[in-house]
Amino acid sequence: MNKVLFITANPNDENHSYSMAAGKAFIETYQEANATDEIVTIDLFQEHVPQLDAEVFSGWGKLRAGQPVDALSAEELAKVGRLDEILEQFMAADKMIFVTPMWNFSFPAVVKSYIDAIAVPGKTFKYTATGAVGLLQDKKVFHIQARGDFYSTGHLAEEELGNRYLKFIMAFMGITEYEGLFIEGQAKMPAKAAEIKAAGIERAKAAAMSF
Repeated sequence: MNKVLFITANPNDENHSYSMAAGKAFIETYQEANATDEIVTIDLFQEHVPQLDAEVFSGWGKLRAGQPVDALSAEELAKVGRLDEILEQFMAADKMIFVTPMWNFSFPAVVKSYIDAIAVPGKTFKYTATGAVGLLQDKKVFHIQARGDFYSTGHLAEEELGNRYLKFIMAFMGITEYEGLFIEGQAKMPAKAAEIKAAGIERAKAAAMSF
């Protein structure tokens, strides 16, 4: 049995979002094909993911200095504790599916906050004399993203920053089994938007069978 995290980052549902529609098709198909797997849904627009702020760094500093937990203020303890929960949940998972839109060439800010919670030295990567080494192995990531134009190839490929960053940071933490599914061009070709959406959903179903 695998533990699967279905991580969405969109304030809209599948009726108003191409990526969410494909994500819903993906996870439903996956669940049908892997009935014994445990699937946990994480809506990053609903979850509390603390920002890395002064209280977080102060709390971490006290703990690294060997101070007891009760030396942390209530605010430090709450934020550090929540970040630990997010980190442990991610580390315990076997597979992760990220569902995001493209916003301003990247993804919503909540995704970066989540990554800041899980990219932790000594936990998901470590520094060595020859450079950083990822500590997460035998995990898989799948990224579903909708984009209004075509960014997978061609002259806009270098302007796509969201999937490229997500793939990089996962590899940085040791996760090299990474796949992406991109639904593109609906804003550029609105007359074909319904066709593009339907094709994306079918591709998501097919991808789920082999993930």
